[in-house]
Amino acid sequence: VDLLDFVDWTGVECLNQNTAHPLPNALKQGYREDEGLNLESDADEQLLMYIPFTQVIKLHSIVIKGPEEEVDLQSVHQAQAACNTLLYKFNMSISPQTVKLYTNKEHMGFSNVSDFPPSDTLTLSPENLQGKPVVLKYVKFQNVRSLTIFIEDNQSGSDITKVQKIILQGTTVETTDMKGLKKIEEH
Repeated sequence: VDLLDFVDWTGVECLNQNTAHPLPNALKQGYREDEGLNLESDADEQLLMYIPFTQVIKLHSIVIKGPEEEVDLQSVHQAQAACNTLLYKFNMSISPQTVKLYTNKEHMGFSNVSDFPPSDTLTLSPENLQGKPVVLKYVKFQNVRSLTIFIEDNQSGSDITKVQKIILQGTTVETTDMKGLKKIEEH
C-alpha cells in the first residue's frame, strides 16, 4: 500500500532543497506523476528529508525514481542506440546513489546525521532509478512514526541531485483498543 495518505504534511521537512524544486514535487500524489517536476538539491548534492506519519506504520519498500532526461534518441549514434535505450532515457548522473534511512529520529541535520547508525543503507541501481522498488530490511521498519531519508551522494558526484518520485510502500500498524478490552475476573 502507498503510505502517502498517512504522511503528516505539517511536519514534513527537507534540508538543502532548491525552493523552486521542493520535496512535494517528488512525494505528493499528482506532482510526482508529472515528469516535469522534481526535487532538486541546492548548495550541494545532499538532501535530508524528514517525513512524519499520522499513525505508526510498517515500511516494506521504497521507490526513489531519478529524473528523465530530455534526450533526442535519434541523435544518438546507431551503435549506442543498439544498447538498452531505456538507460539513455534517464539522467543517471544527477540521480541519487547512496541513500540512508533512519526510523524515528527527530531533529537530524547535516552536522549530526553521521552520529546515528542508519536503519538501512541503499545503493540505488539503474533499475531502482527507473522505478523498481527497493525492498527494505523489514524487521527494522516495524514501528515507524517517522522516516528520515538522507541522500548522501549521486551517481556522478555532481553538485546537484534530482529525484522525480518517492513512493513509500507498507502498511499501518493496527493498535489495540484498550478501552474495548474487558477485565477477566478470577473465580
